Amino acid sequence: MTRLCVVAAGGTGGHMFPAEALAREMTARGWRVVLATDHRGEQYAQAFPAEERLALDAATGSGPVALARAGISIVRGVAQARSAFTRLQADVVVGFGGYPSAPALVAAILQRRPTLIHEQNAVLGRTNRILAPHVRAVASSFPTLDRASPAVKARSQVVGAPVRADIRALFDRVWAPPADGPINILVTGGSQGARILSETTPRALADLPEALRTRLRVQQQSRPETLDAARQIYLEAGIEAEVAPFFRDMATRLSAAHLVIGRAGASTCAELAVAAMPSILIPLKIATDDHQRLNAKLLTDVAAAEVILEDDVTVQSLTASVAAVLADPARLPAMSAAARSVAIPDAAQRLADLTEATAG
Repeated sequence: MTRLCVVAAGGTGGHMFPAEALAREMTARGWRVVLATDHRGEQYAQAFPAEERLALDAATGSGPVALARAGISIVRGVAQARSAFTRLQADVVVGFGGYPSAPALVAAILQRRPTLIHEQNAVLGRTNRILAPHVRAVASSFPTLDRASPAVKARSQVVGAPVRADIRALFDRVWAPPADGPINILVTGGSQGARILSETTPRALADLPEALRTRLRVQQQSRPETLDAARQIYLEAGIEAEVAPFFRDMATRLSAAHLVIGRAGASTCAELAVAAMPSILIPLKIATDDHQRLNAKLLTDVAAAEVILEDDVTVQSLTASVAAVLADPARLPAMSAAARSVAIPDAAQRLADLTEATAG
């Protein structure tokens, strides 16, 4: 009988994408895959390669009443998972964090099934923090694993963060510096409520010295309500720019870019490394446990990126940072080489190897 891997992931893209990457790799190796999530997570799982989907009860909350209700939901979810795992004869259960992954992992631990967690961020998330001491193996995306106990850190393995296949392909291409030609700048993250990126970046780029400004070719994701203002700023500054709420062909745009300005989510940092991309990062201030700032350390520790903390972002500070990176012809190539040096392009394969080893 083909072996079965249960992938348990929370209801956000940040949890679901690496789970999907593992599922595809395990399927390619001949494993059967079942997805365990909650009802919220199903909206991210349309293309998830699983023979069955378990919608387990799970919840979280703050305050005594909400926590009590969440506890009841999780107990119900654990019972559902135990019954399903017995029926399916699950060989290994892999969790990717988020409270919806908890019932599946707790059920597997109680049944003494092989278990593994993968942490996407440089900070061990709350659910993974609770479960890490009780699972057989811990995998991390980053060398830093803040909020983990010394015992968990000692047995964790850095496997990296799986990236999409079209992004992975960029690792094999040669990043080309702008030389004396156009400088392509890609601004990401502005479509998801990042007003600081949508509004500040156009003004900062417009304030660059004319010798740099006239060479810029900008592609920027922006909030819908700031599209027209951004376009007008670029037009008046003589900067060729495409401003849109969302870019579907991100790999193509990343391939042509010389510099990225954006947030420091786990997937973003992994993609920048794989694409050998210089960057200026503005970590999301309200990210849980300040994990975006710690994610960025992967790149800043090797001088592949500049970081401006959100409280320090002004038009002047962003202009100065961009000017410092672009004014020195040797700077961008050095940042690109540094980013590539910390990339883990085979993260999905490494995570699958650890999953198979954990299953025994």
